[in-house]
Amino acid sequence: MALPHLHLVSFPLCPFVQRSVITLKHKKVPFERTFIDPNDLPEWFLEKSPTGKVPLLLVDKDTPVFESAVINEYVDELVPPRLLPGDPLQRALARAWIAFASEMIMAMHRWMTAPTEEAFREARADAAKGLRRMEEQCQAGPCFSGPDFSLLDATLAPVLMRYSLLEDPESPWQPAEYPQLARWWQHMSELPEVKESTVGDFRDRLIRFLDSKEGYAGPRLAAGLAARGH
Repeated sequence: MALPHLHLVSFPLCPFVQRSVITLKHKKVPFERTFIDPNDLPEWFLEKSPTGKVPLLLVDKDTPVFESAVINEYVDELVPPRLLPGDPLQRALARAWIAFASEMIMAMHRWMTAPTEEAFREARADAAKGLRRMEEQCQAGPCFSGPDFSLLDATLAPVLMRYSLLEDPESPWQPAEYPQLARWWQHMSELPEVKESTVGDFRDRLIRFLDSKEGYAGPRLAAGLAARGH
């Protein structure tokens, strides 16, 4: 069966988009990608996207599929083998942890953009709770749930990628505190689908994004990232 034409609409820095890019690349599914400006959304995108958010996957040019977890499951069904467990209960648990990883992205974003030092520390504590939960679940075998890559791996990788870049004494991510996640991330970071899932100037874009945020966290993290160089 011929694969449909897939067109992924995204922002260059979006971690939710990155999850879908990782899945598409892991599955070796051809796709077209268009970047749009989050501060100047084109009319055609707003007409297609019910939520006005990315990622948006246009299937055969006209049919929009939205929400990254849904997009990933759709891509997963196009090409075997499946990246979710066959057992109904295990599949439900995997989906639940995927949803939890989505909340971790939001917690990370609150830490990265905290307007005050107090908010920065509160956001750090909240994000660390999520990391501790994931540490308890992680098998690092070498993938999150065992030897085989799954949709949970694709979902969590963008979080650890950003934390690994944003070294900071008060970062929620301190690898020594999360040995299972650290081993898992070491494996994930070397996979081609993860390495190739961001734009080439991702680091510079992230610096500019953080530096544009008023308040405490953004400029602090931008300065630290810039000082460490490439």
